Amino acid sequence: MVELAGRLARPNAEIAFADTASDGPPLVFTHGAGLDHTMFDDLLPALTARGYRVIVWDLRGHGQSPLTPGARFTAADALDDLAALLDACQTARPLLTRPVLIGHSLGGNLVQAFVRRHPLAAAGHIVMDATCNTGPLLLLERSALRLAAPILALIPMRSLSGQMARASAITPVAIVRAAAIFGRMPRAAFLDVWRATTSLVVPDPGYSSPVPLALMRGARDRTGNIATAMPRWAHAAGIPEHIIPDAGHILTWDAPDATSAALLEILTQWEEEHSGARMNES
Repeated sequence: MVELAGRLARPNAEIAFADTASDGPPLVFTHGAGLDHTMFDDLLPALTARGYRVIVWDLRGHGQSPLTPGARFTAADALDDLAALLDACQTARPLLTRPVLIGHSLGGNLVQAFVRRHPLAAAGHIVMDATCNTGPLLLLERSALRLAAPILALIPMRSLSGQMARASAITPVAIVRAAAIFGRMPRAAFLDVWRATTSLVVPDPGYSSPVPLALMRGARDRTGNIATAMPRWAHAAGIPEHIIPDAGHILTWDAPDATSAALLEILTQWEEEHSGARMNES
């Protein structure tokens, strides 16, 4: 498990993070709703072995990043936290290049919103098992977004974490890990996080990302509309999906080796394209 040695004081929260602080290209990982930074632990050995500078953190109200009593989770605060985190890491040890932002589920929605708000701050973003913030929604999808929070509120807390874990992971080990982490978050807090996730979905079909985008999902992800919406997104953006076999929503736990390999493939391709572009300019 990665030790979150860094602490960042923020309004109504303290953000825990870790930064390998190497001189390699920086990668910033943002986890999904109800989870924490440990969902990326199994990916780090392959990435650090290739020289990448890896930054992981716990979103406010998750893991080791407590909210002050009475404070509530909002997407706006989480986006500001990410900006502050990048500033803190830049101050501690300058980022030699712009970071690639990698987000899972809610984290994927957050990094999309961050890139749209700060188009010059990232070298690219990789979205894992999340839908497009700005893509058009089918009528059924709009209804599902609106009804999800009220439905979740009806599920007894003693069974909610187990149901969420079984819906999010497929391997026995991953289900156990997910249930343990989901079980640490009070239902009211999780509902706030879910509402924050849906607040990031604002259709704008004319928008296109100003930086490179890659899409990844578990082949057996059956949460929400990801299995149908991400292929539409990939088609509209003119990019491939990177589908991880034998993985559900939490692909980093179900299939960490395949997920690491796909990440390295994407990053290597982007670096080669960037180097080629610079050679053509010179």
